[in-house]
Amino acid sequence: MTVTLQDVAALAGVSIKTVSNVVRDYQHVRPSTRARVQNAIDELGYVPHSMARRLATGTTGMIAFALPAIEAPYFAELAALVSTEVDGFDFRLLIEQTAGGLEDERAVLRGREQGLVDGLIFQPTLLDAEAIEEFRGTTPLVLLGEVPAPASVDHVMIDNIAAARAATIHLLQSGRTRIAFLGRPLSDHHATASQRLSGYRSALEDFDAARGDDLLIPMSRFGAFSAEAAMLDALESGPSFDGLVCFDDLAAIGAMKALARAGRVVPDDVGVVGWDDILMAQFTNPGLTTIRPDKATLTRTAFRLLRDRMSGERGEGRHELVGFELVVRGSTAS
Repeated sequence: MTVTLQDVAALAGVSIKTVSNVVRDYQHVRPSTRARVQNAIDELGYVPHSMARRLATGTTGMIAFALPAIEAPYFAELAALVSTEVDGFDFRLLIEQTAGGLEDERAVLRGREQGLVDGLIFQPTLLDAEAIEEFRGTTPLVLLGEVPAPASVDHVMIDNIAAARAATIHLLQSGRTRIAFLGRPLSDHHATASQRLSGYRSALEDFDAARGDDLLIPMSRFGAFSAEAAMLDALESGPSFDGLVCFDDLAAIGAMKALARAGRVVPDDVGVVGWDDILMAQFTNPGLTTIRPDKATLTRTAFRLLRDRMSGERGEGRHELVGFELVVRGSTAS
């Protein structure tokens, strides 16, 4: 049977209000009374219900993190870091997957968790700034990622254009002359891919390097399997390239498998750069050169901004960039 506040109050010999004060950690409770109530809580195994807590305190102690794909290693690593952050402030974390679906992203903003959480950290992939402003609810919100944010919403991201330039320039400076891009967006709605493609193009133009649509390899969807299939198709169709900038590490891993199947050696024939520096990037053969976003600072900054909003901050949105670095491994050896 569910243990209630009334059960705890009866065992401790105090009022329900006193039990509520102890649960809320209200400071003006006599130590002897607090101890008696805590003993009753421990004996009965009472766990405060989130909605009851909200009625008593106006908070639930829950934070939501909405992300596109739980199974993607990058987002799994972000979720672990967010969980560590919220645990440090005695919050619980609710994870929600949108699967990159437009309606699911809208539902997150409309407040599907309204009343269940105190704040929301959200990485959309399809919504634009206008839609975010239109559909957002009243729950405090911080955005992650590359989708443009309205002026009123806090936003944390890395400079994807600069990072893609760095990846492309690294390949050029290692002696590559024809560099392809794996993960060309099939529509303008995918802000992340569009920004990375923009940085890649900018570097090629600055170095007057070979460029053309034949070097832009589309993927039907993101992931290692799709990347492998897209790379095999590209290798069959004949565009020559000796460098490859990939949308992310999973795409790079799929591409490296396809290159090996086609008899192309990495890095001798093709230098490959990934993105995200997921854990398995260290264990490919050769090790994968990749863009490493500062994920710890990203999540720490997002939660700091969210705590400000939950504490009553009402100013304009704060848009903060965090750093990145190019981690050079064997996949781009000269």
